[in-house]
Amino acid sequence: MYQRILAAVDDSTTSKLALKEAALLAGELNATLRLAHVIDDTFTYMAVHSPREMVDRQTALRRAGETVLNDAAATARTLGVNAETALLTVVEASDRVFDAIEQEAKRWPADLVVIGTHGRRGFRRLILGSVAEGLIRVATKPVLLVRGGQ
Repeated sequence: MYQRILAAVDDSTTSKLALKEAALLAGELNATLRLAHVIDDTFTYMAVHSPREMVDRQTALRRAGETVLNDAAATARTLGVNAETALLTVVEASDRVFDAIEQEAKRWPADLVVIGTHGRRGFRRLILGSVAEGLIRVATKPVLLVRGGQ
């Protein structure tokens, strides 16, 4: 069935629930688990005032992303699954986080993508959008959505 599972992770509670689901599924199916975290670097150029600040911000984003991936891999290990990791970066204003996840799912290639929803509604959803919602609109692979607790 699913032999290659890609789980998109961040540091949210919902993402941790999705990670747990992905790891348990990978364990049951004896599948390979790959954890992907996307750094959104699109605003760095607008948010900084000097080249040094840009490098510092990019370094901080990369370190934070590596921490997310290391923590997620440790969680997967506690659930009995070894996981590969991928740190992805979005740099163009026209690119979106969900596009990076979809591209990784094709490139790797995944049989299933697991992602948590954040359950935003109304105005917050309109303004912030949803990576999960965007992903299901562009996905060429099956997507398992894991809803966070209410």
